[in-house]
Amino acid sequence: MRIITGSAKGLQLKAPRGLNTRPTADKVKGSIFNILGTLVVDAIVLDLFAGTGNLGLEALSRGADTAIFVDNTSTIIIKENAIHTKLIDRCEIYRADVVRSLEKLILQGKRFDLIFCDPPYNQGYVGQVLSRIDGSNILKDGGVVILEHSRHELIDCHWQNISVIRSERYGETMVSFLSQKQE
Repeated sequence: MRIITGSAKGLQLKAPRGLNTRPTADKVKGSIFNILGTLVVDAIVLDLFAGTGNLGLEALSRGADTAIFVDNTSTIIIKENAIHTKLIDRCEIYRADVVRSLEKLILQGKRFDLIFCDPPYNQGYVGQVLSRIDGSNILKDGGVVILEHSRHELIDCHWQNISVIRSERYGETMVSFLSQKQE
């Protein structure tokens, strides 16, 4: 696992041992960022269930302004990767429950251009996170939620404010892109 392009291009990222963290494969990550294109430049990024920090650090390497990383276990790895890529000065890293942290960020009035979300598969986090995003103002106008999930985990399409604008399948993994509904 490495940074694909940008200021930290080619640098390898550390991953924790074991199967508790499932870093996004370079092929999938490359596809995500090709789809996002220039939306990354100057973006304010939120990386939920950040794991290694792979997605948020790739965004920073490609020109995102700042990133907040939230994970309940692997923040030491995220910090080491941020230091190694020389992107640490544009990062905030929190070891906390992701759903509660999302609620706290919403209450603080934080807003993001890109929200990466890669929760453990098939454990109900998708609905919890999307319902909080849908019922808040955390996603800026024109912002995108990038949700990595199991192909067996269906996304409710009955949100008031957000909708799926694109989905891609990579084996067992789905990546869904959600944005605000257009009036």
